[in-house]
Amino acid sequence: MAKCEICNKQPIHGNKLSITRSHVSKRSPRTWKPNLRSVKAEINGEVKKIHVCAKCLKNGKVKRA
Repeated sequence: MAKCEICNKQPIHGNKLSITRSHVSKRSPRTWKPNLRSVKAEINGEVKKIHVCAKCLKNGKVKRA
């Protein structure tokens, strides 16, 4: 299962709702996936390829190599 190696963000599951005339008529399963990027990052002085979410990249939690 893919997850961010910095913040441990991973896919979550829930229901997709079909709404007609202000009533929920149908529910079907759905998955929300994190926006993961495969990045070469410097970890403990060595370069490794890791999966990182876009939010961690944007906030500067990872130093790219």
